[in-house]
Amino acid sequence: MEAGVIRVLASRWQGSVLVCGKCSKKLSGGFGDKRRTPLAKLLRAALGLKKGRKADRGVVEVKCLGVCPKNAVVMIDAARPDRWMLVPAGADAGEIVTTLRGGDAAPPSPSRVEDGLKAA
Repeated sequence: MEAGVIRVLASRWQGSVLVCGKCSKKLSGGFGDKRRTPLAKLLRAALGLKKGRKADRGVVEVKCLGVCPKNAVVMIDAARPDRWMLVPAGADAGEIVTTLRGGDAAPPSPSRVEDGLKAA
């Protein structure tokens, strides 16, 4: 392959979700029946996603998003980058999926977000 040639690969992704890997590591999983499953793995299973580019949606675990709440994981739906979600440890997978699909339509006020960070 020549240097400088950019290749484009097709993907079936209709959207993507970014999950903070540092938060997940601090919780040692924190989700699922035994609270040992990482949020990214729980989301892939709950959404019934295939692996890689063949999935309908991508769940990508990133290094650190810089929020660092206590007992929660930061998650961003790339379709709505203005809303960062703090998912508490042990949260129900159905509730998380509902929030991702738009069940929580109204974005929280800035004061609610600050209160959530202080409480966490």
